[in-house]
Amino acid sequence: MPSTVPTTRPTRPTRPTRSARTAAAAAAVPLLLAGLLVGGCTRAAPPAPVMDTPPRPASGPGAGGAVEAAPAAAIPGIGGRTRDLIPEGATQAVVVTGEDRRSPFSTVVLYEWTAATGWQAVSDSWPAHNGLKGWTDEHWAGDKRSPIGVFGLTDSGGRLPDPGTRLPYHRSSLFNAPGRGFLGEPLAGSFDYVVAINYNRHEGASPLEDGVVQRPMGSERGGGVWFHVDHGGPTQACVSLGQEHMRELLRWLDPDREPVVVMGDLDALAR
Repeated sequence: MPSTVPTTRPTRPTRPTRSARTAAAAAAVPLLLAGLLVGGCTRAAPPAPVMDTPPRPASGPGAGGAVEAAPAAAIPGIGGRTRDLIPEGATQAVVVTGEDRRSPFSTVVLYEWTAATGWQAVSDSWPAHNGLKGWTDEHWAGDKRSPIGVFGLTDSGGRLPDPGTRLPYHRSSLFNAPGRGFLGEPLAGSFDYVVAINYNRHEGASPLEDGVVQRPMGSERGGGVWFHVDHGGPTQACVSLGQEHMRELLRWLDPDREPVVVMGDLDALAR
């Protein structure tokens, strides 16, 4: 998780070969999904403190000259510390705002950044669920809280066919969600579409590999934190959206724009 605004993207850690990872994933998927399904998802580790969006260089007339460009629009509700966690190259942000620190209810708004306008909302506010016990700066496996922070969005998948995303999409029947959630609601269909949130995971892997290969911060810090289809109740740590909103999210995300999720409760995001 970035703690400062990077000027270059960090080198990704060396990972096992795809054939080795695929074999390991197939063997470990039943255990992985068993963990993911207790409430809709496994929990994630604590992201670096959330911050506002980083200032981009001015462009156009007056850039670098005596006449200063008008300040670009910031994401509403995002404070300076959170802003500074958003990587310089990120021009798509999914902002998840929790109702309060202990609430499982949140909203999601999509934002795009351009030099001319700064950050601008490009969606309505969508209702969502997060972890049963709300949010945390220091996530641990099993705490039933969603991690606060800024994380990349690089990989997706699901049980249903690719709805048209530009992210790598792994379709598999192993995206299966049996059982019931915290409110007794059925979990079937929760993993019809998923987008992996890069909390304590290796980028560039199928979401089904989350927890199969070694997690960067260790298994005790949680993992398997996804956007997935809402099942009508709180999650273990994931963020869940209605199925049509998940389809819209998948079609909107563009890896060339280095999308991130900015997530946390209202007060945390304002820091």
